[in-house]
Amino acid sequence: MLVDADGSGRAVAAAAILRSEGAVAEVLEGGFTAWTAGALPTISLAHLPPRHEDGRTWWVTRARPKVDRIACPWLIRRFVDPDARFLFVAPGEVLTVAAQQQAEPFDIADEGVFWSHRGERCTFDVMVEAFGLEKHEPLMRLAAIVRGADTDRLDLVPEAAGLLAISLGLSRIHSDDHAQLDAGMAVYDALYRWCRDAQGEKHNWSSHQPARGKVSA
Repeated sequence: MLVDADGSGRAVAAAAILRSEGAVAEVLEGGFTAWTAGALPTISLAHLPPRHEDGRTWWVTRARPKVDRIACPWLIRRFVDPDARFLFVAPGEVLTVAAQQQAEPFDIADEGVFWSHRGERCTFDVMVEAFGLEKHEPLMRLAAIVRGADTDRLDLVPEAAGLLAISLGLSRIHSDDHAQLDAGMAVYDALYRWCRDAQGEKHNWSSHQPARGKVSA
C-alpha cells in the first residue's frame, strides 16, 4: 500500500503499473487527506510490536481459541497488519515462545503482558483503544459484543449470546486453530459490517415479500 497525501501523483502511477502487471490496484480519491477529513479510522503505531525479517508482526497466544483470541487477530489483520502471523501454543508455553520467537503475547493473564484483560474490559477492548480506534463507532459496537461473549456478560448486548454460540460451535468443528481462525475471520467481517451499516435493516416473514399490485375494475 502506498500512502499518498491527496491521491494523485505517485499513487496514481503506482496503481497503473500494478494493474498493467495483472494486480488489483485502486486509488483512494482525495488520498489520505480525504480519509482523515471524513473522520475515517486511523491507526496509532505506538504499541505496534517490531516486525520480523519477513516484514510481518508475530503474535502468540493460548491454543484452542474461543472469542477474544479470534477477535483480536481479526482486528490486527483488518486494521493493523494484514499479514500478521499468529502462533497458538499451550498456555504454559506462551511466554517462552514469545521470548524465543520475538512474538508479541496476547490474551494471557500475566502482569508483564500488555495485551490482556483489564478490569471488565477484554483484550479486544484494549487493542481497540491502544491502536487509536476507540472513536470508530462500528468497532465500539463490535467491542461490546465481543466483551459480552468473552466475559460471560451476555446481558450487555443481545448479539453477545449469538457470538458466543457461533464461537463455541467453530471450536467444536475445527481441531486446527488456524483453520478456526480462517473461519472466524468471515464471522467478524460480517459482524463488523452489521455494526457499520446494517443495524437498521429488519427481517421477518413479510419484509421481503413482493408487493401485490391492485387490479383495477
